[in-house]
Amino acid sequence: MSKLYVVGTPIGNLGDFSPRAVETLEKVDFIAAEDTRVTLKILNHFGIKKEMVSYFEHNKRERGEYIASRIADGESCAIVTDAGMPAISDPGQDLVHLCHEMNIDVESVPGPTAFATALAISGMDSGRFTFEGFLSVSKKSRREHLEDIKDEMRTMIFYEAPHKLANTLKDLYCALGNRKLCIVRELTKIHEEVIMTTLKEACELYCDGKLKGELVLIIEGKAKDAAEEITFEDAVNMAKGYVENGMSVNNAAKETAAQTPFRKNDIYKALL
Repeated sequence: MSKLYVVGTPIGNLGDFSPRAVETLEKVDFIAAEDTRVTLKILNHFGIKKEMVSYFEHNKRERGEYIASRIADGESCAIVTDAGMPAISDPGQDLVHLCHEMNIDVESVPGPTAFATALAISGMDSGRFTFEGFLSVSKKSRREHLEDIKDEMRTMIFYEAPHKLANTLKDLYCALGNRKLCIVRELTKIHEEVIMTTLKEACELYCDGKLKGELVLIIEGKAKDAAEEITFEDAVNMAKGYVENGMSVNNAAKETAAQTPFRKNDIYKALL
C-alpha cells in the first residue's frame, strides 16, 4: 500500500535501531534521506539495498513534490534523517504536511529522539517543558526568540552545534540571567557526557570551542516571583505581623496588598 513511513534512526548507537525500522526500510520502494551517505552506512550495516532520494532543507520543496507524487502513484517511501526522528526540528515536517494535504497515509516507526533522551538523563524538571530547537543565526529572529522565552517558566531544551556554542551560551545568559543548565553531548556514543552547570559558569568554561560533539542544552525555567507563590493565608499572616508591630489594621492591609496579589479590602476584612 502506498504510504509515507516516518522512521526514527539511531542518534548514535546503531544497536538502538528497532527490528520494525529495519523491516520497514526493507519493504518500502524507496527512502528519502537527509544525507544519503549517512543513511548508506545504516543500510550497509543491516544489509539493506534500496533506492535513495536526497531530501534536505535546500531541496525540500521540489523534492517533496517529487516524493509525494511517487507515493500518490502507488509507491511507498520511508523518510529518515541523519539521526533521530524525522520532522522534529527537521525539513521532514514539510513532507509530512504535504502528504496529509494530498490525503496520503502517514505511519510512524518511532525511534530515539535527542531532546527527550537528553531530558530523561539530565535530572532537570520534566513535568512541563518546551522544545525550542536551534536558535536562528539571523540576529533579528534570534533576538525575537530570546525575548519570547525570557519569562518562560517551563524547562527549555535547545539543540546546538559545537562551533556555535560560545555565542549561544552568551546570548542565553544575557537574555535569561544565570539559570541552571545541563549540557548533554554525544548521546548514546562512546563519549556521552552529562554536564551539570549554570549559564554563567558555562560561559566561563565552554566558550573556547573545545566542547565537541552533538549538543543538547537544557535550561531551567524562570522561578516564580515570591508574590506569585504567596497564598491568601500567607498574606493575612503578613498583615497580622504588621498589626502586632503597631501598624493600624487599615495600613497593614494596604501595605500587604502592595506586596501581594491580593486586594486591600479582602485582607482588611480577614483581619477584623
